[in-house]
Amino acid sequence: MPDIPRQRLLSLQRFFAISKPFFTGENRSKGRVLVGVLLGLCVTVGGVQVLMSYAARDFISALTERDHDRWIRSFWKYLGTFALSIPIGVFYRYWQERLSLAWRQWMTQHLIKRYFFNRAYYRLRSSETVDNPDQRIAEDVRLFTTGTLNFFLILINSFVTLFGFLGVLWLISGKLVGVLLVYALVGTTISILVGRRLVGLHFHQYQKEADFRYGLIRVRENAESIAFFRGEKNEHRDQIQRFAAVLKNSLEIINWNRNLGFFINGYNYLALLLPVMVVGPLYMSGLVEFGVVTQAEGAFAQVLIALSVIITQFENLSAFTAGVQRLGALWDFLDEYDVEEKREAAQDQVEETAEGSRLAIERLTVQTPGGEKTLARNLSFELEPGQSLFITGDSGGGKSSLLRTIAGLWHAGSGSIQRPTLKRMMFLPQKPYMIQGSLRAQLMYPFHESDANDKVIATVLQEVNLEEILTRVDGDLSKVVDWTNILSLGEQQRVSFARLFLKKPEVAFLDEATSALDESNERTLYHKLRDSGISFVSVGHRSTLTEFHDRKLQLNRDGTYELTDLVKEDKPILRIKPILSPLEF
Repeated sequence: MPDIPRQRLLSLQRFFAISKPFFTGENRSKGRVLVGVLLGLCVTVGGVQVLMSYAARDFISALTERDHDRWIRSFWKYLGTFALSIPIGVFYRYWQERLSLAWRQWMTQHLIKRYFFNRAYYRLRSSETVDNPDQRIAEDVRLFTTGTLNFFLILINSFVTLFGFLGVLWLISGKLVGVLLVYALVGTTISILVGRRLVGLHFHQYQKEADFRYGLIRVRENAESIAFFRGEKNEHRDQIQRFAAVLKNSLEIINWNRNLGFFINGYNYLALLLPVMVVGPLYMSGLVEFGVVTQAEGAFAQVLIALSVIITQFENLSAFTAGVQRLGALWDFLDEYDVEEKREAAQDQVEETAEGSRLAIERLTVQTPGGEKTLARNLSFELEPGQSLFITGDSGGGKSSLLRTIAGLWHAGSGSIQRPTLKRMMFLPQKPYMIQGSLRAQLMYPFHESDANDKVIATVLQEVNLEEILTRVDGDLSKVVDWTNILSLGEQQRVSFARLFLKKPEVAFLDEATSALDESNERTLYHKLRDSGISFVSVGHRSTLTEFHDRKLQLNRDGTYELTDLVKEDKPILRIKPILSPLEF
């Protein structure tokens, strides 16, 4: 069985950790002003409701006594409370939504900033505790801000109503107050015992809904591969299984809501009779007017709602608590990631120096992020401006991992890396990243398209044999289409090379970047790359890549390596420095 008290304490801690920064950080003035306005309106709403109860009492009493003059006076008073409550209620809702929107804006921007800071989004891929961070940022933040304000205002309204109408009830009958307090206490206790299971169910519902949605997105993004494999049955089965998990959990929520509903409905119906049972004898004995009976019934209902906030809001509170746990888990991960980054920086790891134009690796040992496996040992080489290196080896031998280490994505290991700054390097993966945007934005990524020169873009497209792509957008570089599905993988790889030639970095890293191209296009791109003067490192399996490079690095599965010069008759040999240290085993 889970430790329920500990989970509640953790949820409470996460709630305060998430809520506090908006009201204590840089935006605290705006948040506090909005909260102050809301509190003022909240108290005003409560006061108007008390006035309305007295106006209604006089109106009903005058009607039952057939006192025409008193009835007319009380009618106008009653109507006046309506006129007063309408604008107050409207502005109360308006400022609540304004605060919710401002809070969501701040929290979303804050999480997105932390999500991308130091590539935390990359580390999240391997997290076992934080699933679907996209949903947590996009949806859970919205539910948290609106939910927090709803429950906060419900709680404040309950206090205002409690103190306002409790006095009304006490003036009518002290016995009625005692009955009310006992009834609310018993009802709240029973509702918690019956409905506490809903918190865990709502938590799992968020997760299963997100998994189902992600599965559908994955099908859309890989539609062509699925079609080639004729994988419709497999994907259909997978989506049905995901949806079945959603339905199963939903059914459990429905069943528990049913159990809770039996109690809540009975609780609410009995609450209609209690005030009449207490005040009715007073009216029949002539001690109070009939209007007092209706006032007591209304005041009893208001106070009971205030005292029974947990009962009436239990289902919403369960879903809200589940959302707090999910959002808090992401918040905690980002906090822990910041701490881990500082801790890792203080440990003996790969030493990185970002300066100059050359790439120099000295006694580099590459390990997986957890240090479980060593992929390369004591690797040393230099790459001067304009030189090139071809990295090859068996699959799983650490070729791509070496690039990740050079890029600063992996830090585990030892040795040193001297390289240009990341802004002056560029990495071309096997499957290029296609953004959602215009052709101009696609080619300029990650720069802004406002920096583009359309004439230069047209020239580069011709150089990478992609001039035909202009016809698909009718020559309009601003046209937006679904590039992932419009372009083949080979065309996407040529788009990646076009980005490279437009950006003109000092060093480029190509990880199977021409695997989907024919040899003719591959040769054209590599010749263009050599002529550009850009230093480049290629990872690949094709032997045809050898002729385009000055050196070859063979990585072996046992962590050893072989580094050789490539002597070619058709091009001059670029003289390079010897490796810095002998191989060590």
